[in-house]
Amino acid sequence: MFSLSSRSAIVGACLCWAIGTILSKTLLSSFPPITILVFQLAPSVIALWLAVVFSRSRIPPTRMLPSIALLGLLNPGWAYTFSMFGLAETSASVATLLWAFEPILIVGLAWAFLRERIDRQLISLVAVATCGVMLVNGIASGASSSMVNPGSALILAGVLCCAIYTILARNLAADPLFTVAVQQTVALGWVLAIWPFELRSLSLPDVNAVPLQDVTTIVLSGLLYYALAYWLYLHALRSMPASVAGSFFNLIPVFGVVGSLIFLGSVSPRYSGWERL
Repeated sequence: MFSLSSRSAIVGACLCWAIGTILSKTLLSSFPPITILVFQLAPSVIALWLAVVFSRSRIPPTRMLPSIALLGLLNPGWAYTFSMFGLAETSASVATLLWAFEPILIVGLAWAFLRERIDRQLISLVAVATCGVMLVNGIASGASSSMVNPGSALILAGVLCCAIYTILARNLAADPLFTVAVQQTVALGWVLAIWPFELRSLSLPDVNAVPLQDVTTIVLSGLLYYALAYWLYLHALRSMPASVAGSFFNLIPVFGVVGSLIFLGSVSPRYSGWERL
């Protein structure tokens, strides 16, 4: 396995999350959310385990496996289930505002539970970047009145799951590739378990009628958003404080705006890249 600097890895993860979000958003008009998660996680899990086999990743002690698995249930399992259902009940602008609080949550949790030293410069940078996210997405005013609803509560639950994941994964001394493979296998098991509830209430499109472009998009978004992004992120967390890693999340909407211009030809808060699905 080649070596990556922690900063390059975290920037790469943010780029993958932004592009993966844009691709995922284009699928929501054709497929229900849990179905998208199933067909994104499935190729991601296959690719990760193939990488584990061919790279001969070091398997951690058996006693660590339950902790690794539970983290996968937390994120992306519960986190993205909550955020998917939450986004269906609220606007993209409100979702963007709520996700913008993730770096702040990570900084606070890192200080409280990891005893990381948080200097004034980091706090200032996170605060300024968060305000910038809100202003760029045009939600600095008028969004608060629509934030008190069940959808917002679900999105906040997803944000909290992601923040807690970062804190717990920070000191997880295991190979990042093997860790991500186990975690996403557990997450896939979770979404497969709840998938029948979605199938009962919705009718899926005929498999033969699904365009090849949609199939390619769902596979590519899964590989970018889950396999590559999470591997890069855990790689960065091995040598980077959780508070610093969280501060990089403000790059996601920046990459999202650029990605929207490239892939969609326009910029819209709906595709800003912050609502991490």
